[in-house]
Amino acid sequence: MDDRIIASLETAVGATPDDAVLRVHLAELLLAAGRREEAVRHAATALAADPTSGPARAVLADALDEGAPAPQAPAEDAAGTGEGFDWSRAEQEVGDLAPPMYADGAQDPQGRAFDVEHGDVRLSDVGGLEKVKERLEASFLAPLRNPELRRLYGKSLRGGLLLYGPPGCGKTFLAKAVAGELGAAFLHVALADVLDMYVGSSERNVAELFRVARESGPCVLFLDELDALGQKRSLTRNSGMRTTVNQLLTELDGIGRDNEGVYVLAATNHPWDVDPALRRPGRLDRTLLVLPPDRPAREAILRTHLRGRPIEGIDLPALAKRTDGLSGADLAHLCESAAEVALMDSVRSGTPRMIGMPDFAAALEEVRPSIEPWLETARNVALFANNDGQYDELARYLRKRGRR
Repeated sequence: MDDRIIASLETAVGATPDDAVLRVHLAELLLAAGRREEAVRHAATALAADPTSGPARAVLADALDEGAPAPQAPAEDAAGTGEGFDWSRAEQEVGDLAPPMYADGAQDPQGRAFDVEHGDVRLSDVGGLEKVKERLEASFLAPLRNPELRRLYGKSLRGGLLLYGPPGCGKTFLAKAVAGELGAAFLHVALADVLDMYVGSSERNVAELFRVARESGPCVLFLDELDALGQKRSLTRNSGMRTTVNQLLTELDGIGRDNEGVYVLAATNHPWDVDPALRRPGRLDRTLLVLPPDRPAREAILRTHLRGRPIEGIDLPALAKRTDGLSGADLAHLCESAAEVALMDSVRSGTPRMIGMPDFAAALEEVRPSIEPWLETARNVALFANNDGQYDELARYLRKRGRR
């Protein structure tokens, strides 16, 4: 009789699966019939539908209690008191199965606080920018690749290279490509990685940074946002920032240490805010202007950001021509905006479609060059702060764009 009632209730529950009361009643009968696993399943389903159901909780507790092993007397702990659990013994028993919950840094023998990358980006992966590549090759890469010629011509490897230009134009990507060309490790450091609120900690971070670079050599050490990390000390009221710049100068000079195999690159949007001492010979004494991408570079960037998207009829040369003055970041945003136009149109119509030139036309009406504020600042510098000629290349570029 019980089996027939259970079968009828199972049919009823199947017809009305949301009836929690009926499901709990079925679970009670299943538990009474010794079918514990089925009772647990139905009681749990009822409890999920109605978390406040007392009968469901009772059935679940009874079912689980029946399936639990008989309680045993607690084992004595390490002290033999019989009170509590011996966590030390348990940790030893599972030590090979589970990693420790906390670490004290002993697992890293070098105690490194900075992550060193090993990428495979090359200059050939950088679209366009042929003049920039030539300058990189002549001022930095060729002497490193040809030690015999370097010795013949007495070319020194001291000093580093400062990349400057408007934001979003690929300075970091170029630095990674240089590391790839050299087959070197890449250590990318920004302001937040170095500065610390406690006195003396920022200086220790700078020293640790160069220590890691030396131990990882050959290594390209890339100092991003140098205008923030190496700001002019005459403009800095914070004594902590001044001492941080002093420490950076000491490490660049390699005082008491050997910087052999450490190639220092730095990037900034505002080289005029960098402390002049950082740009003296033997430090960051070579500069390279990284401008917004030219037409071949824009075409390559657009092709990269359209890879994997559903496109049709995209005229890349025409798009590259229409996007003069956009940075690499602007071009990425343009592709995102065009994809968004097509996506929203597909949502409205209910039919997915490809991304086409009309979507880019709509996106171009919204996307504006992000480098305009930088160009205005650069114009003032080129006009009124270029007495020593260090911004002649920038001045030529601004004249070409009609900004005199």
